[in-house]
Amino acid sequence: MESQQVTESNLQKNISPTGKAESQINKQIKRTKLKKIKKHWQLYVLLAPALLYFLVFKYYPMYGVQIAFKNFVATKGIWGSEWVGFDHFIRFFNSYYFWDLMWNTLSINLFQLALFPISIIVALSLNELRDSKFKKAAQTITYAPHFISVVVFVGMLVAFLDPLTGIVNHFIQLLGFEPIDFMTNPAWFKAIYVFSGEWQNLGWGAIIYLAALAGIDPQLHEAAKVDGATRLQRILHINLPGIMPTIIILLILNMGNFMTVGFEKILLMQNPLNLEASQVIQTYVYDIGILTGQFSYSTAVGLFNSVINLIILVFFNRLARKTGTSLW
Repeated sequence: MESQQVTESNLQKNISPTGKAESQINKQIKRTKLKKIKKHWQLYVLLAPALLYFLVFKYYPMYGVQIAFKNFVATKGIWGSEWVGFDHFIRFFNSYYFWDLMWNTLSINLFQLALFPISIIVALSLNELRDSKFKKAAQTITYAPHFISVVVFVGMLVAFLDPLTGIVNHFIQLLGFEPIDFMTNPAWFKAIYVFSGEWQNLGWGAIIYLAALAGIDPQLHEAAKVDGATRLQRILHINLPGIMPTIIILLILNMGNFMTVGFEKILLMQNPLNLEASQVIQTYVYDIGILTGQFSYSTAVGLFNSVINLIILVFFNRLARKTGTSLW
């Protein structure tokens, strides 16, 4: 491949910039590209399903985003609907729910971001275990909740937190306190959502860090032991710097979804009594788009949310680039 690139550059340097010479260069470049494709056609075949998935389910639907700027009427179609510009965005910004939706979405995500280091701590702890049987048992226990479906998981939460039959309220009553109706109290909603999500994804999030820890050169630890470094010192000065690029990449990816909260779980946990704390942008889009049929307005709200995510992603990627690690 390097020799082919050298050939292309030599052709561009040695041939005079006339129309005929340029056409010959272009033909030669096309031939080399076709040779590359023929040589590595198996890789392109493997790549094709993933590309097709993104084209069909990610990029093609973006065609419909234009209804955020139109007063969409199904009978008229997208092109036939009236253009209204930024009217739907202005309506959302001036709506009564705007600041409540922003606060609920931001506060839940900031809460989740504050717990981001927990999976790192778990990975470092599991990596330090020497008893293989205990280590496997600990990994299985921490990984297992991730494979529970969202519907089943929320059903477990409702059962555990039930004010009459829930095991949590039984324990509270044993301590001499009154039972608490957690699922209908807005003050408890965010804590229940975030901590239960952290419990469910704790072990799964640690897998990536464990893989990164496995790539650290053991000789570094041996040299540190010879120099008298303690286990904590080796964790702080060898393990943490070794997985820091992975931590930065995952943090950037998390920030790219900062305004996106787990829609299914919130919708399942939501009820009229905790709505003031549980109504976020995603559930609001569902309510006004699917339930009330305001397609243009809901698209505008969803587009606003996506643009904010994009801005945050670009900003943190540029910030991370200063450390030498970034997505692009």
